[in-house]
Amino acid sequence: MIRLILGEDQGLLRGALATLLSLEDDIEVVGQAENGEVALQLIHELKPDVVILDIEMPLKTGLDVAEIMKRDNIPGRVMILTTFARPGYLQRGIAAGISGYLLKDTPSHELANAIRQIHQGKRVISPELSLAVWEDPCPLSPREREVLKYAAQGMTMQDIGATLFLSHGTVRNYMSEAMGKIGASTRIEAISIAHEKGWLD
Repeated sequence: MIRLILGEDQGLLRGALATLLSLEDDIEVVGQAENGEVALQLIHELKPDVVILDIEMPLKTGLDVAEIMKRDNIPGRVMILTTFARPGYLQRGIAAGISGYLLKDTPSHELANAIRQIHQGKRVISPELSLAVWEDPCPLSPREREVLKYAAQGMTMQDIGATLFLSHGTVRNYMSEAMGKIGASTRIEAISIAHEKGWLD
């Protein structure tokens, strides 16, 4: 029996998924969480085989939970189930050691089969997501992403420089490079594009 925890903040969808997956003979939904904090608590308590997580949950996102599980060597394989086909999210998820990344419109029988494959140690990723990463890899360096991320939080170039121990001119150069790579004419446009692609998360 595959013991499963569901982390999804939309109650209706969470309940529907739990009901559909419980119909499978070899899958048991042992816990449900409405946010990332509760998901982590249940993972510690119930020690599931597989954890299905939404990305955009309150308190901690699904990717936050996956990263904590990897950092702390918490057993259990992670599948991300999301509406967002953003390359940056998938890249971050792979770095966090996730085993699966599927879209929420995946039919329930395909989802159940994916859970079985993940339980066996395989990796399952939606074809649409694989294609998105292949066609649209992040062009930004880690430092450029960092500068854009701080700018997105409303920090000035001076603030960013102080935070990263860089000169104002160096920060401005990183921002300029990032804008050029993304094809943005303004700082706001660069932040908007990078956020939409999932490169700042």
